[in-house]
Amino acid sequence: MAPATEKRMTGVIAATFTPLTSEGEINLSVIGPYIDYLIEKQGVKIIFVNGTTGESMSLTVAERKALAEDWCHKAKGKMDQVVVHVGCMSLRDAQELARHASEIKADGIAVISPSFFKPCTAADLRAFLREVASAAPTVPFYYYHIPSITGVNVPVRDVLIDIEEIIPTFRGVKFSGSDLMDFGQCVSMGHTHWSAVYGVDEQLLAGLAMGANGVVGSTYNYVGSHVNKLLTAFENGDQLQARTIQFKLQELICFAIKIGFDLGMNKQLASEVSGLSLGPPRLPLIPCPQDRVASVVQKYRSLFQNC
Repeated sequence: MAPATEKRMTGVIAATFTPLTSEGEINLSVIGPYIDYLIEKQGVKIIFVNGTTGESMSLTVAERKALAEDWCHKAKGKMDQVVVHVGCMSLRDAQELARHASEIKADGIAVISPSFFKPCTAADLRAFLREVASAAPTVPFYYYHIPSITGVNVPVRDVLIDIEEIIPTFRGVKFSGSDLMDFGQCVSMGHTHWSAVYGVDEQLLAGLAMGANGVVGSTYNYVGSHVNKLLTAFENGDQLQARTIQFKLQELICFAIKIGFDLGMNKQLASEVSGLSLGPPRLPLIPCPQDRVASVVQKYRSLFQNC
């Protein structure tokens, strides 16, 4: 069956954080204001939820269902798309989440490769993806490639060979890897109804040069408005302006890395900039010392206040 919707992932896509209470429980009360903030302050109209930034692998299936449902319900009529990550180590859990995403009318689902018992070949990975996709046969399906996390370095170009023959709903790749040749081959192999979205924030401009339809990342929760300007500059042929914004983002990330940039710091930075109470990360991740966060916030403001 064809997907119920043929919307493509394009433009700036925020990979959302999962709001937690100080006790580490999911905090659904923040999701409504979070959606409004992304739209009104960052110009972001597509979100990727329950992914790496959302700490999905630290959440239970029940928590992921509750979050996905709330994101989809509260974004309806406001956001253009909500794409839900449903990947798990367990095939059965992933299928359960895929069926649920279909029931709540998510605009798409994405699946990360299992990373404990790993697929060794493109055929093995395609077989896993096929079984998850079959649980939601009318929902656009995306493969989420992030080898730095999964340790799965199967070239995506090999995964895409004849993939629509086994996954008719396949609609693209969220490519969060640094191998630009592999990404370029994905774009070259793609069809007009596919989306190739690039997910390495610090080199997003290179992804655009390779033909990315959009960019997806965690920092777009607080630099989305500037990245929108970068995309506009790129589309208008203003490479100087596009590079200027890219270099500012690189400078921010380089500064943060030197003092310990991880998801905990990233989440706290997003909280400070947005004013939202996103809460701490869940163990084994730990909050970042406040003085380090404050220094990154200061760096952010010095770079982007006049950009």
